[in-house]
Amino acid sequence: MSSPSATLTVWAASWLAGDAAPDDVIDALAAWAPMHLIGAADAETAVRHDLEWPGVTASGVSTLLRIARSEAAEVRLVLPTAGDVRGLPTGTEFARAAIATGEGIQIGAVGKPGVGLVPSKEGPDVLRWTVFSIPTVAGSAESTGLREAEYELRQAVRDAAEVLGGLPTVATGMPGGDARTLVAEALQAQAGYRWPSTLSPRHLQVIDTADNVAAILTVAASVSTNQAPSVSTAQRRDDLLRRLWDVVRTARVASANSVSIRA
Repeated sequence: MSSPSATLTVWAASWLAGDAAPDDVIDALAAWAPMHLIGAADAETAVRHDLEWPGVTASGVSTLLRIARSEAAEVRLVLPTAGDVRGLPTGTEFARAAIATGEGIQIGAVGKPGVGLVPSKEGPDVLRWTVFSIPTVAGSAESTGLREAEYELRQAVRDAAEVLGGLPTVATGMPGGDARTLVAEALQAQAGYRWPSTLSPRHLQVIDTADNVAAILTVAASVSTNQAPSVSTAQRRDDLLRRLWDVVRTARVASANSVSIRA
């Protein structure tokens, strides 16, 4: 599971479709934090969704599900970065918050007013979700579909394998051993995050592949080589890692949204 927003997107969609119980969603999000606080971005949003203002409510995931049910439409994951804001309603506070955090969710029918959710950590055991009013939910005409994401991931796996092969035998940038061991440990850390049992093998394959590539990239960014690379070599490596991260984000969004927009 790549992020709290990905978890909520898929599990909320499963719940809206009648394939999961509220407790299933609560248990899945508990893997990210045992306590979830909900706060409105402004007074108008607070009134619209019966939230405290100012302040937060500790009713947690049940409030998020109530908001999702009230919109009763599509649930869309966004994983934006600077320079790539696909799927975001431009010029909104939600968009700015999602870019700063690197993730968010849109709930509502495309082209109509909706809701945006952005999570942020508030300590090791607390996750805060800020609720935004979106004047117009952005569509996904420019987004990548699952089939295209699968194709791009196949190439990314080969490129990531080359990156892994170029790492030093001993990862000097992180304690704990060689690079492959660190990749395995990064993947093991994700084992506690669950997907709905109704998710297709195809979706699971895309998710697992994206997670494998992401683990390699995370380790590659954290270790140092024995010799300082030339400027040109370092630039090529940075460009490759950036491109592979783009592929990973695209695959994660495609896999989550190809499930959730049917809710």
